[in-house]
Amino acid sequence: MFQIDTKIAAKIVNRTMKIIGHNINVMNAQAVILGSGEVDRIGTVHEGALLAISQNRNVEINQTIASNLQGVKPGLNLPLHYQGQVVGVIGITGEPGTLSHYGELLKMTAEMIVEQANLQEQLQWENRQKEEFISQLIHATEQDLPSLKQWALQLGIDLSLPRVAAIIELDSNNPMYQQDNQALKQVLSLLQHPVRDNLIAMTSLTQLVILKPAFLDGKQFDPELENQRINKLLKRLPANMQLSLHISLGHYFNGDLGISYSYRTAKETMDIGKKLHPTKSKYLYQDYSLQVLLSGLRQHWRGNALAGPYLKLIEVDKNQQLQKTLTAYLEHMGDIQTCANSLFIHRNTLRYRLDKIQTITNIDLHSFNGLLSLYLGQLIHQPNT
Repeated sequence: MFQIDTKIAAKIVNRTMKIIGHNINVMNAQAVILGSGEVDRIGTVHEGALLAISQNRNVEINQTIASNLQGVKPGLNLPLHYQGQVVGVIGITGEPGTLSHYGELLKMTAEMIVEQANLQEQLQWENRQKEEFISQLIHATEQDLPSLKQWALQLGIDLSLPRVAAIIELDSNNPMYQQDNQALKQVLSLLQHPVRDNLIAMTSLTQLVILKPAFLDGKQFDPELENQRINKLLKRLPANMQLSLHISLGHYFNGDLGISYSYRTAKETMDIGKKLHPTKSKYLYQDYSLQVLLSGLRQHWRGNALAGPYLKLIEVDKNQQLQKTLTAYLEHMGDIQTCANSLFIHRNTLRYRLDKIQTITNIDLHSFNGLLSLYLGQLIHQPNT
């Protein structure tokens, strides 16, 4: 059963005492005074309220009756109801004969406050439940599915609806963010209005996860439509938030674990995107798909074996000069002159560096398989640049 607490009692006292010039007491279902204009009475048991609760009726207490009760003053005590149950009492101090015309008005006001508080509490509880559910869903394994499906039914969430994961992250080190500690609330409001059936959870003080309907055209997942939707969201953000916010969009996967896989790709996309392009606001999986897919090999023996030649280069190349040279060489498809120009070095200097890379890695840079091996190794062990 819903319980009146001190916060609700104080709200009732503050609002109702503005209506009339009399002291107001608010008691819980045990007749303990939780709120009062006479603060020294808070925490004591009101015997008049006990009578109102036990008999479920309005109780008038005149001076004569009050003198025979402990801690009671003349007044009117009215039981408060919520969903047919007595949840407390509102008491008005004064001569009962002069208070009757206030009684029902104050009772109605108090019960409306109680109902509003209960609805707000239920909404907060439902939001906490949804956030916890989403947090479990994005990390789900095969063993978690039966309980998650049951939980989804209780929350009224349709797990069969195709969804794709996105992550919104605020940079807490950005001075603009420090000036606006309501940043996430602003983003939340933009995501919830207009309603688009998004499932949203805060995973940290600076990060939101959004599980978005994946088929924006009603037929299939279209990354370009999602890209346009993200652009619209960015344009709606206040100007002072533009540089402090990052959005990453994962890939769509079908099946029971599709949301979990989508979240993992969104997280990897965010991590890799911020590392490679820290000033960007938007990172899409399709722009980093190869790096994301290979990132799972970073701590795996297969990845270490595949990246073996490149790891030799990392070990020797402490100032990363050769790694940057290799990156430019790969980006310009082996075009010596264009590559040299991009590095602002002479062709002979570039050839010297390339020969050095071949010696260290024992890889023939004129071989497609050799270049592919170094390229994959580079993607798996992307340097922190």
